[in-house]
Amino acid sequence: MNARPSARERFQDWATTLLAHRAADDDAEVYQFSTISALLDGVYDGDVTVADILRHGDFGLGTFNHLDGEMVILDGVCYRLRADGSATRAAGTDRTPFAAVTRFHPDFEIAITTRTGQAEVLAAVDRQIESANLIYAIKIAGLFAELHTRTVMEQEPPYPSLTEATEGQAETRFSDVTGTLVGFRTPEYQQGISVAGYHLHFLNSDRTSGGHVLDFTLEHGQVAVSGASQLHLSLPTSGAFLDAQLSGPDVSERINKAEGPKAE
Repeated sequence: MNARPSARERFQDWATTLLAHRAADDDAEVYQFSTISALLDGVYDGDVTVADILRHGDFGLGTFNHLDGEMVILDGVCYRLRADGSATRAAGTDRTPFAAVTRFHPDFEIAITTRTGQAEVLAAVDRQIESANLIYAIKIAGLFAELHTRTVMEQEPPYPSLTEATEGQAETRFSDVTGTLVGFRTPEYQQGISVAGYHLHFLNSDRTSGGHVLDFTLEHGQVAVSGASQLHLSLPTSGAFLDAQLSGPDVSERINKAEGPKAE
């Protein structure tokens, strides 16, 4: 006759099950600090650190306080991509006004074996996703025949709007460069909270340069897609965010202008 499990054993079983469910939930979550519409309105200072963001995931993107560079989080490491073309590892104490991160776990992959343009690569992703109403982290690694990026320049108070700030952005064109595109495919209904559609940043394989992606042609590589069914949105509770104008009929137009040509 089997002995009944002790109270301690029952507690351990309960705790193990709870942690397993918690881990599964975390894997299906995108954690985001602030909104893209706040950036549109010039909210460029946040009180959340890179260390805070990395507690929620190992893959993502964003920007830094004062709009001082693009952010790429890859393999659990955060990089700052500045307007001079450089990429350096960010400090844990660096702060961000906007970032989105997840724990990347490939649900499916697509091999690209011939030269393929941005529109065709992203259309291949669209054909395989479960639903356009969910969020997907997108990782595209390989050799890029051509890659067009931009990087915003550091701003000084009083801050201009994002559309004004990006008018002076530094643009770079790469040729025959290896590296990784990091970003998200976000549903249309999240426009203003996030960037609807595809939002991608690039980091080269040496992790020394990159930027916000405007267009690319992939010579060959691998596309990996990680789905998420949960969005954890954390909002600032002080500073300029409280008085920012976060809605309006022209939000989509302003986002598209600030982000550059929309990837579809």
